[in-house]
Amino acid sequence: MQRLKKEEGGDIWLCGGGQLAGALLPEIDELIVKSYPVVAGDGISAFTGTFRPTLFTPARSRSFGNGATVTWYDRT
Repeated sequence: MQRLKKEEGGDIWLCGGGQLAGALLPEIDELIVKSYPVVAGDGISAFTGTFRPTLFTPARSRSFGNGATVTWYDRT
């Protein structure tokens, strides 16, 4: 992943979560989190694996008429 980040070109975009996101957490520079006003009760964890608290700071947020929000977080 570090080699890919150094190459010229666009950003690396990881969609989803779970084991892959947990394994790549040290390399993640920005999180984009979508929230919906619905309780589903189950699903895939955003990050799985070793517990490693990692600080991110909210950078901006956008709300939509249906109650959904998108928030961008930068690594602190």
